[in-house]
Amino acid sequence: MVLALIGSFLFLAVAILYILLAMGLPYGEFAMGGKYKVMPKQMRVACAISVLIQLVAIIFILQAGNVISIDALTTIAKGVCYFFSLYLIVNTIMNALSKSKKEKLLMTPLSFFTAICFLITAMNG
Repeated sequence: MVLALIGSFLFLAVAILYILLAMGLPYGEFAMGGKYKVMPKQMRVACAISVLIQLVAIIFILQAGNVISIDALTTIAKGVCYFFSLYLIVNTIMNALSKSKKEKLLMTPLSFFTAICFLITAMNG
């Protein structure tokens, strides 16, 4: 339960960053390779879609960690957490390879710790 809460808060922090990026704020060096300081319009749409996916992930980790109870999600929550754990491990590698120093320093450990939270929550769920 504790790791589910930690993982959800970490992912919420990322979702907030992506909301700011979708709004056109100059935090692009922390995301998507750090290529843009302000995301172009097409990338803003991708950021907004990413926020929706991140919010879904938060619901699933909270379900798998028994923080919330939504009967319709019970049977798939564990599998979805394994999926997001794998996704976040790949994301950690991509962040580590980023040309952006800010993305490397902040997002790499953030995605790694979030991946661990999803993995352990899935294993214990």
